[in-house]
Amino acid sequence: MAVYYYKTMKNHTIHPIPPFYDENSSILILGSFPSVKSREQMFFYMHPQNRFWKVIAMVFHADKPETIPEKKAFLSQHHIALWDVIGSCDIEGSSDSSIENVVANDISVILKNAKISGIFVNGKTAEKYYKKYIEPKTGIKAVCLPSTSPANAAWSVDKLVKHWSEEIGNMAEAAISK
Repeated sequence: MAVYYYKTMKNHTIHPIPPFYDENSSILILGSFPSVKSREQMFFYMHPQNRFWKVIAMVFHADKPETIPEKKAFLSQHHIALWDVIGSCDIEGSSDSSIENVVANDISVILKNAKISGIFVNGKTAEKYYKKYIEPKTGIKAVCLPSTSPANAAWSVDKLVKHWSEEIGNMAEAAISK
C-alpha cells in the first residue's frame, strides 16, 4: 500500500494594508499579520469571527463599528493606531501557526508622526515577533493582550473585554481627555 504525503504550499505574502494612525494617535495596537479576509478588504480585523471590533467597542463603551469608514472614525476618535508586526512572511491562509520567514514592519513611521504613549500586541504571535524584531530596534516594550482571534476560544468576549479594559482603558481615556 502506497502512502502519500501532501505538503501544503505556503505563499510568501506581503502585507498590503498601510498603517492606520494620525498625529493624535496615542495607543498603538499591533496584530501579527492580516487574515485573508482582511487582505481582501484592505483593512484590519475584517474576518467576521475575529472579536477585535466587538471587544474594542466594548472597552470604550461604544457601538461596534461595522463599515470601514466607521472603523476608521472610531479609531481616530479614540486615538488608536493599528498595524501589524509582520510586513511579509510565508503563510498558509490566515494561520499564525504556519508563519515563517518573517520580515517585520518598520513602526518608526508611526512613532515619529504620532504621540504614541503605549504599544500593545494582540496575541502571543504578535508578541513573539515584536520581541524578536521590533523591540530591539525601538527599545519600547509592548503589553501583550489576549488575542481576539476565534482561534483563542479559551477567552470569552467578556473575559477579553475585562482584560483589555484593564490594560488599555485607563490609558486611552486619559489620552482622549487631553
